Amino acid sequence: MPALDSKERFSDRVKNYVLFRPSYPADAIDCLVNYCALTPTSVIADIGSGTGKLAELILSRGFTVHAVEPNANMRNAAEKSLLPFSGFYSVPASAEATSLPAQSIDLITAAQAFHWFDRTACKREWQRILKPGGHVALIWNRRQKSPGFMAEYEEVIHLWCAELPNVTHNKITDAVFKEIFDGGYTLHTFPWQQTFNFAALWGRAQSSSYSPLPGHPYHEPLKNALQKLFTQYQKDGFVPFEYQTQLVLGKL
Repeated sequence: MPALDSKERFSDRVKNYVLFRPSYPADAIDCLVNYCALTPTSVIADIGSGTGKLAELILSRGFTVHAVEPNANMRNAAEKSLLPFSGFYSVPASAEATSLPAQSIDLITAAQAFHWFDRTACKREWQRILKPGGHVALIWNRRQKSPGFMAEYEEVIHLWCAELPNVTHNKITDAVFKEIFDGGYTLHTFPWQQTFNFAALWGRAQSSSYSPLPGHPYHEPLKNALQKLFTQYQKDGFVPFEYQTQLVLGKL
């Protein structure tokens, strides 16, 4: 089977993405606002905005956000939740061709998305749309591998999710950041956590683009392995799901 285009990978996972993917800590948004010296008139382009998890946090601070998302299902989910915000604009476009006017953007954000982009093409496009002195923020919620549940969760998905090595954002390294941020960058980290019952844990697993869907021979084995792991570690019917939120801030 040919590899699915990165822009379509989440088309059949939108519901689980909306329900079970994490948002981002308030401290990270505070850091973003302060570092980039955002003002009430600042305009943000959230690139690869998906279902709008980061965009919602920025909009709630009163800023204008152009949510640029090529996947129609993801974009429609964002529109349903974000249309009440007066500063929200939904843009059906890609990271490499945003359709936004030149020098119109104060800050570009990309949350849980940069690893899907064509880095050369998106850097060229971002240089076009950013105002002089504008910033870029790259954000990921990276799963922790703490001894116990989180470490064993990682073992389970590596066993039953054959595509995982091909799509992991851990391939985005310091060398890549140096390539993107000619003006230098800073890395900020924040602890973050979700709490799941088994249904939510399974939904979180199924929200990942590499997780085998119903009908795949690994779908049921993955679910069974996660049920066993959950039963081993749950307390009062829940397990903590730990992240480190990484915020990379700089200029192109």
